[in-house]
Amino acid sequence: MSDKKASLSIDGKTLELNVYSGTIGPDVVDVTPLTGNGYFTYDPGFVSTAACESKITYIDGNEGVLLHGGYPIEQLAEQSDYLEASYVLLYGELPNKEQKEAFVNKVRMHTMVNDQMSTFFKGFRRDAHPMAIMCGVVGALSAFYHDSLDINDEKHREISAIRLIAKMPTLAAMTYKYTIGQPFMYPQNHLSYSENFLHMMFGNPCEPTKVNPVLARAMDTIFLLHADHEQNASTSTVRLAGSTGANPFACISAGIAALWGPSHGGANEAVLNMLEEIGDEANVDACVARAKDKNDPFRLMGFGHRVYKNFDPRAKVMKKVADEVLGELGIDDPLLKVAKRLEQIALEDSYFIEKKLYPNVDFYSGIILKAIGIPTSMFTVIFALGRTPGWIAHWNEMHAGASRIGRPRQLYTGPAKRDFVPLDQRD
Repeated sequence: MSDKKASLSIDGKTLELNVYSGTIGPDVVDVTPLTGNGYFTYDPGFVSTAACESKITYIDGNEGVLLHGGYPIEQLAEQSDYLEASYVLLYGELPNKEQKEAFVNKVRMHTMVNDQMSTFFKGFRRDAHPMAIMCGVVGALSAFYHDSLDINDEKHREISAIRLIAKMPTLAAMTYKYTIGQPFMYPQNHLSYSENFLHMMFGNPCEPTKVNPVLARAMDTIFLLHADHEQNASTSTVRLAGSTGANPFACISAGIAALWGPSHGGANEAVLNMLEEIGDEANVDACVARAKDKNDPFRLMGFGHRVYKNFDPRAKVMKKVADEVLGELGIDDPLLKVAKRLEQIALEDSYFIEKKLYPNVDFYSGIILKAIGIPTSMFTVIFALGRTPGWIAHWNEMHAGASRIGRPRQLYTGPAKRDFVPLDQRD
């Protein structure tokens, strides 16, 4: 029981509520006794509600802190790699050498997908949005791996997690290849995770794939920086779907659907659309002036963050990666010049500094993905690929502990009870 208590007085009646403290972060007030007394809390968007207990990820938006298993994102990005970070999300600790090798090998051994999946792709139009395809093919995995769908079995949950992390790059690359009419590329298990993804995306059967190590490292960093972000909309969707007992592939498909929204995973795609709207470096100052005008509907995308009230810690890492990629490729692209000019203004202009509208992770990831050659329509697919270990870690954590089906309540404002009026008596 909690040593802290809160009191709530309603209509002369006082309710005593427990107050719980986490390792770090704000205390939470347990409002579950309200329901038994005829009340609900009202919290649109659940922005003030802790819907679960978790040990996976912690965010302090005011201080610009993001921790996975207690490890700062900056340290993981600089000293670790995506699969090691995935291990931390799933198991809560950094692996030793043997544990990491075993985990990486498990992932490598599950990169292939059933050959019948290629037939499944043929049911989609070639011009279908890649996220529409991903929602379908990821959910369809449950039809191929129904041997391990017992959510109460720890081993079944673990192998499902491995399969999802391993097969997401394969499915993402297959989605891209399908939309451009090129043959699918089989994974090459001697390559690293990010190298394999780039091989399947851009390789062709006529010649050996050569993966630029700078680009491979950039992709690995993008995956790592997107691996988890606490109880966001898509993660909460995975948890809510999972609370019904749905299989993990269906739950991740639900997360992909939630991520598809432009207010969530589509943000880096919106950055590129904005850059295209600006068009030329010469137009940047005028567009910035429009963005400052409250009466002008034009908005700059990729600046500031709903959670981070200071600098997005992921953006610091991503900026460095963006500089490395652009330096390696030496691209002379007008849109990238627009992006660099916007970045300069945001970091130097007093308006942006005072309002803390710093470039965020979506701004830099959009620049990097465009430079690598990944089309804008695939940006959210890359996000979904990177977020998979976070989604499945939260799903697993929920089923490993005590959980109950999610059931949000509402403030009803519709008509009170009334009698049905026959059609011939209605005005």
